Amino acid sequence: MTLGLNPEQQQLAEAVAQFAARHAPIEKTRATFDALGAGDLPQWWDEFVVNGFHAVHLPESVGGQGGTLMDCAAVLEAAATALLPGPLLPTVIAGAVGSLAPDSPAAGGLLSRLAEGAPAAVVPPGDALHAVPTPGGWSVSGTADPALGACSARVLVVAARAGERTLWFALDPSRPGAGVEALDGTDKTVDVGVLRLDDYVCEQDSVLAEIDDERARCLAVALTASATSGIIRWCVDAVTAHLRTREQFGRPIGTFQALQHRAATLLVDSELATSAAWDAVRATSENLVQSRIAAAGAALIAVSPAPELVLDALTMFGAIGFTWEHDLHLYWRKATSLAASIGPAERFARSLGELTRTESRDVSVKLGDLDAEFRRMVAAVLDEAGTLHNDGPGRQGDHPNLATGPQRTRIAEAGLIAPHWPPPWGLGATQLQQLIIDEEFAKRPDLVRPSLGIAEWILPTLISAAPEHLKQRLIPPTQRGELVWCQLFSEPGAGSDLASLTCRATRVDGGWRINGHKIWTSSAHNADFGALLARTDPGVAKHRGIGYFIVDMRSAGIDVQPIRWVNGEAHFNEVFLTDVFVPDEMLMGEPTDGWSLAIATMAQERVAISGYVNSDRAGILRRLAIDGGPDGDRVLTELGRVDAYANAIKVLAVREVIRLLDGQAAGPASSIAKVAMNVLLRRISEATLQLTAPAAMVETTAEGRLPVVEQYFHLPAELIGGGTKEIQLNIIAQMILGLPRS
Repeated sequence: MTLGLNPEQQQLAEAVAQFAARHAPIEKTRATFDALGAGDLPQWWDEFVVNGFHAVHLPESVGGQGGTLMDCAAVLEAAATALLPGPLLPTVIAGAVGSLAPDSPAAGGLLSRLAEGAPAAVVPPGDALHAVPTPGGWSVSGTADPALGACSARVLVVAARAGERTLWFALDPSRPGAGVEALDGTDKTVDVGVLRLDDYVCEQDSVLAEIDDERARCLAVALTASATSGIIRWCVDAVTAHLRTREQFGRPIGTFQALQHRAATLLVDSELATSAAWDAVRATSENLVQSRIAAAGAALIAVSPAPELVLDALTMFGAIGFTWEHDLHLYWRKATSLAASIGPAERFARSLGELTRTESRDVSVKLGDLDAEFRRMVAAVLDEAGTLHNDGPGRQGDHPNLATGPQRTRIAEAGLIAPHWPPPWGLGATQLQQLIIDEEFAKRPDLVRPSLGIAEWILPTLISAAPEHLKQRLIPPTQRGELVWCQLFSEPGAGSDLASLTCRATRVDGGWRINGHKIWTSSAHNADFGALLARTDPGVAKHRGIGYFIVDMRSAGIDVQPIRWVNGEAHFNEVFLTDVFVPDEMLMGEPTDGWSLAIATMAQERVAISGYVNSDRAGILRRLAIDGGPDGDRVLTELGRVDAYANAIKVLAVREVIRLLDGQAAGPASSIAKVAMNVLLRRISEATLQLTAPAAMVETTAEGRLPVVEQYFHLPAELIGGGTKEIQLNIIAQMILGLPRS
């Protein structure tokens, strides 16, 4: 997905792409590198200005387009994707920073000049420039750090230290006392220069009042992330096209699984970068803490990793990607320059860790008064449920979300456990209504939202394929928590390759006789029913001869043997089936519908697993950060890194919801989130083990299991459940990127 989610933003981005294709194809840009580096504007700049692309975010009152900052971010992303040269990004950042001082006369003049087409650059706060008061204004001196667009700028937005505070000025670099030295920039598509001021006189009317340094920094990072998002997206497209067409050993290299996985991983990183950039732009209008959290996340997920992500793409091209003639190195240069422009990643990680010790990113969709009548109904049910209590433990485990009793029953009967299911099992809730339900549960933190456990993945198949009397018999008690389910899919010789299963279903009088061996079956030891796949027709193609059965786990011929985990617990099992009779009514659909029904079940499973990020997986790191200690700085840095990644996954899901609310088709978010969750959990566990050492030397004390080891030894179940990372990468490579199968 691009940054722009609505059709207007997508059309705006497409208009920028078309402009770039007409006026600035990369072969023409190559011929202007020296001129661009010296600060010359591209020949098409005036026409670009006439189209208003540079001033999308500026108010109409100063000559801008009156759009949002997100509209502007869509322009920057499209421009970077097309490698559009010139000082667009620094000019846009200058306008955004100037807009932070709306009541300042200097700001009004600055924004008007920018709307007219004057290129600009920003010199951010630091210790290099100092301002001292003079009669009627200020005198500024010092040598700033290199800044993008400084040579081509007709106006500079400059921050200077004035004692203990920072002052912002709108300066004319052509006036006496100012000089800009052009440098040999890494990015050949925009100039880089050093500003030197020697008693530069700033009248009072050139002071940009009321600008908050942190707000300005957040804006700069968010807009820079919008550009790097476009760079990474270009790499995904370029790599995919290359892998489809480049041949070695007589076949496209896109059939090689190693390259498929690398391309799929690049797509995952690209989607997370886009999500983080989008969130940082969105957060610029929120309170400062939220904006700082989102901006730091964009720095760590979208900007700082960009050079390495482009390098990954380059290596997939082989030696050709390392030549001057190939365009890829120009994107690599731009990514490297932009990452350097925001400062060290370590600084953002530590800052984010300091914030998220006690604060969290609010990524919720603001719904306001939408569907107020539905909200009142939900609120009334939950208020009533809050007066009730559950008096029975969950049969899948003693967890609050699995508990049984009057409270759960009331919520289930109201259709709020799985509200997206059709009535009477759910409410047929729209995406908007599901968000309203989420909000209402969130308002009542003492009211635990019930979970269906494994049944959440299975019952949709019953709803779509089971006879009515079977639905009535099985679904309501499952929702009340009275029935427990397991999933009998994997086999010792098949694993995730369901088309290779060998469990056999043979038709007999009144039903089917099942023989086979299932493995890795969670909750089979206390399940009442299981969803089972078995081969009904061995004479057809492997995935066509499979049936989907509901099996009574108390049936004769079922032998459940627990499999102990590394921590000694037994949560899943081997299941041996010997002449197990299953009545005809327990076959879902036709005898060979099992493959399609299983795919639907696994899609539900992937969605459920990707939602785990809503719980705090970095709790141990967060407690370490709060407690402090000798490794406090390192703890904060690691916490910041994992929180940035976790927040990007959350935002990925939010963006998908917004698309669905807009009536767009579902995208690949669930598979991408599953891979990203796998990466996140590994990162958290590694950091936790290192920072709590030597705690992991001990598993159990007199008080019970230590959380460090307990959490770590539960990790494989989450990494493997719902399909391994490698399986998901296969899906992304072949079904989303369209790379050829072997």
